[in-house]
Amino acid sequence: MRRILLRILLLLVVLFFSVFLVYTLLYLAPGDPIGALLGPQSATPGQVQLLREQYGLDDPFFERFSGWLWGVLQGDLGRSMVYQQSVFNMILARVPTTLLLVGLSTLFIVIIGFTWGTRAGISRGAWSNVHLAISTVLLSTPVFITSVGLIYLFAVVLGWFPAFGSGSDLITGIWHMVLPVIALSLPAAAYLSRITYSSVRGELNREHVETAESRGFSRGYIIRTHVVRNALIPMVTVAGNSAVTLVAGSAIIETIFALDGVGSLLVRAILQSDFALAQGILLFIAVFIVLVNAFVDTLYFVLDPRIRRAR
Repeated sequence: MRRILLRILLLLVVLFFSVFLVYTLLYLAPGDPIGALLGPQSATPGQVQLLREQYGLDDPFFERFSGWLWGVLQGDLGRSMVYQQSVFNMILARVPTTLLLVGLSTLFIVIIGFTWGTRAGISRGAWSNVHLAISTVLLSTPVFITSVGLIYLFAVVLGWFPAFGSGSDLITGIWHMVLPVIALSLPAAAYLSRITYSSVRGELNREHVETAESRGFSRGYIIRTHVVRNALIPMVTVAGNSAVTLVAGSAIIETIFALDGVGSLLVRAILQSDFALAQGILLFIAVFIVLVNAFVDTLYFVLDPRIRRAR
């Protein structure tokens, strides 16, 4: 129990410093939210100063940060200066789209990356070279190029999938997510397959695997029991890191495919210098990253008894 409480405390400390760093960077970022708020309308210096006082833009840094943090602890993320809506409600309305995109992408990465890497790792011959070549191409291709290629081939030429939009319900939403999920997942799936490939090859050369082979156990049993289970440890690490990076990468994908998610909203918030909205979204991302890392740490204890004994 003491270790669990200590781990929770460390996660809270990491979350606090992450939020503080993000707030500081947004505070130092160029751009004036008053200009985005006024738009093409002209205003007198007195009106501009009144707006700055209304939103506390001239307050000292630590006073603004402490006031925002106190509001967050009370469940109030503030109000968007551009949209004049609750930041919490704006994020909440778009979270399902982003979570669906990230969740399906993570599932795609784990299934394709692990299966592909394991198959290449236990194979001997040309399959390993094919795996190496394809994974290298996928890793070196930018996401936006993959996205444009998928849209042109499967949406424009073949007409199999929609190119834009999030869908009206869960079924149509999943159908609209096919191309975005593939575009977002391919590089991470290729990377996971490379890690899995190396782990499987390493496990096949371990002494306990050779001992099991000498005792007459079938190759399938050895791979399932001794190779795959031990190879899961680095796979979990890569999959967890991939889920974290998917949230950041979702901003590009959501913009390209016109998905109404948190990532595309963050892009608009930054372009419009809507600091309150950007801070709320980045807080959501920071919390997500901390929770994913905590989940990955928990999986280590389940998958590897050696870690439990060491702790």
